[in-house]
Amino acid sequence: MANSIDHTLDIVVLVSPHFNVSATTSFVDPFRVANYLSGSVRFSWTYVSELGGRIESSSGLVVETVPLAQVSRSKSWLVLVSTSWTPERHGTRRFKAALRIWEANGAIVGGMDTGAIVLAQAGLLKGKTATVHYEHIDAFAEIAQDTTVSENMFVTEGKVFTCCGGSAATDLGLRFVHSVAGESIANASARYLFHHDVRGEGQSQNPKDIEPLGYVTSGVVRDAIDLMEAHLETTLTIPEIAQRLGVSQRQLSRLFRQYVHKSPVGYYRDIRLDRARGLVTQTELKFSEIAEASGFNGQVHFSRAYRNRFSLTPTADRIEGRVPFEFRAWPMYKPDIKSEGVS
Repeated sequence: MANSIDHTLDIVVLVSPHFNVSATTSFVDPFRVANYLSGSVRFSWTYVSELGGRIESSSGLVVETVPLAQVSRSKSWLVLVSTSWTPERHGTRRFKAALRIWEANGAIVGGMDTGAIVLAQAGLLKGKTATVHYEHIDAFAEIAQDTTVSENMFVTEGKVFTCCGGSAATDLGLRFVHSVAGESIANASARYLFHHDVRGEGQSQNPKDIEPLGYVTSGVVRDAIDLMEAHLETTLTIPEIAQRLGVSQRQLSRLFRQYVHKSPVGYYRDIRLDRARGLVTQTELKFSEIAEASGFNGQVHFSRAYRNRFSLTPTADRIEGRVPFEFRAWPMYKPDIKSEGVS
């Protein structure tokens, strides 16, 4: 049942440099549309940063923000933390204290994209379930060990929510509109935004039964990838994977070449290295621990494979990888030429 609104509900949108503007505005837009369609200011929002002023998003768009100190004691209905790259840098003492005060005063508090990492640092996710963008899932699991990590698009627990970002932000915003403005306004807002299929909780960030553009991948390849992803630390051999799937190794190799344009060995190695890269750039784990967690026998072997894939060492990447992608001076991947035999 919707709660009646007898006053304007205030939303604080906390942003950090290089935040994802698309996800953030996708969350806010349902509230804007609800105001327009209802003919009244039911919701208001303020963009806020630590020091205020102009904050540049990851796409280069700039938003004007007010200083955190100006609103940290305000009685807000909902507080959204929207971060992307290097969220740990924005979990300052002042930032975390403000979040705890808002939460204690009954505000709904949530994180967008990597915002859950800031919430975890503030102690707001202890014993709860939360999500981040799938690129940061492994790092989040290491950072927030007292939190159950979900790969769903968004998760709500009581008055705390987390969201992976992207179009899921619109689903979540519409859910909040529905909770206080009612079904009629929420449905009208969804139609106005051409968001005709509002997804609820429990939806995976990467559903395996559909492809975004409708293309179909071999079921054998999908099942093989599932096995690989389930055995990143204690790896399987390609013959073992083929045997479990009931196909020959030759057939498995042919299907991988056809659908993903890599050998099974090359694909398996790359997803392990991609996981490793997330841990290198998003955590402070020792490289030896990352090598082991990614299924490599020894740090030397790991460092060589890492450099072959990313064109720089883990040590250099730990520094450069904290720079948003569009500002890096090196390519994320170099052509996969001579590393097929590295496993």
